[in-house]
Amino acid sequence: MLVSLLKKFGLKFSLNDPRWGRGSDDNKNQNGKRPNDGPPDLDQLWRDFNQRLGNLFGNRKNGGGNGNGGNGGNTDGTGFKPDMRGAGIGAGVIAVIVAFLWLVSGFFIVQEGQTGVVLTFGKYSHMTPAGFNWRWPTPIQSHEIVNVSQVRTVEVGYRGSIKNKQHQESLMLTEDENIIDIQFAVQYTLKNASDWVFNNREQGEMVKQVAETAIREVVGRSKMDFVLYEGREKIAFDTSQLMQQIVDRYKAGVQITNVTMQGVQPPEQVQASFDDAVKAGQDRERQKNEGQAYANDVIPRARGAASRLMEESEAYRSSVTANAQGEASRFKQVLVEYQKAPAVTRDRMYLETMQKIFSSTTKVMVDAKGSNNLIYLPLDKLISQTAAGTAAATAPSATTPALPSDSVALETQLPQDSRTRDSRTSRDRESR
Repeated sequence: MLVSLLKKFGLKFSLNDPRWGRGSDDNKNQNGKRPNDGPPDLDQLWRDFNQRLGNLFGNRKNGGGNGNGGNGGNTDGTGFKPDMRGAGIGAGVIAVIVAFLWLVSGFFIVQEGQTGVVLTFGKYSHMTPAGFNWRWPTPIQSHEIVNVSQVRTVEVGYRGSIKNKQHQESLMLTEDENIIDIQFAVQYTLKNASDWVFNNREQGEMVKQVAETAIREVVGRSKMDFVLYEGREKIAFDTSQLMQQIVDRYKAGVQITNVTMQGVQPPEQVQASFDDAVKAGQDRERQKNEGQAYANDVIPRARGAASRLMEESEAYRSSVTANAQGEASRFKQVLVEYQKAPAVTRDRMYLETMQKIFSSTTKVMVDAKGSNNLIYLPLDKLISQTAAGTAAATAPSATTPALPSDSVALETQLPQDSRTRDSRTSRDRESR
């Protein structure tokens, strides 16, 4: 439409015009022919452009054959006649073009994962979603593209590598007044683009300062051993929670996603002494564990032995008590029988007693009355010889050794003398 409108007013900016860059009809050679076709002259193109622009605003030259000066309105011989109607139309066309270009400049594209923040005279107006959007062009409105899906990272205590430490950020004081060196990283995303753009300046530096403040507070409430060893995950979680509370209070539009502990150690100046202390503590724990293992091995066995002794003593006590009760009961029964027949009961008791004595005795010394000689009876040898004689009697080929006549005589005489002496003693008691 714009091209047709320009053609309507005789303004051509296309190189497809056969006369573009070749001058007017007066540029013929003396023979009435056009010059040879070739590349257009830049100076001639510029003169043609100025000529057409002057014609558009009313600066028309005389046609040469028109006695009235081309359009018949100019008689002063200067070849210029202002045309106000044509100038107004040309200015209107240019204004329309400029306005169209100005309006077109308000279109902008927002990529996926981004948000457009539109400002009206520098004040927040609204946010636009991803896609093709339009706003009033400058200077009425402007826009700023904010990437809300990007995961941003802030490093505290180091830069780029864990070896590149920043001691003014990493050195912290614990609750037990010890100094530790901590390096960690904070990852976050944006949950509100307008808050991120307008509520705070230098947003990245703000997040770093919030992270440093939060971890100093958390570490200041913890012991050194807890921070160095078993409490790393707890420290990171508490720091993340505290950071989220602070940035929400600042209305920064930030969502803390992760806090990663990169390094936790004592300061380099005391690292060697700290390692020695750690080794001593480990040796102490090892010795305590060894002692506890030894105690766990000895104490149960001692308790088992004590329990066994207790059970054995209890069994012995029960056995002795039962035997005593049994002996007392037997003695009472013997007493009843003794009262019925004292002589018979006394002889039986004497024989049973002697039987018990001789069954557990291997040697017997007999004091013969009326002499100074002691009779020695090797009962164990006599019993073994008797057993050997019995075996020889059963085996025809075996030879049976002869027993000494004195020992046999003593063995056969001893029970008779004992019974005779016992019967004599019993009769004396009865006569009394």
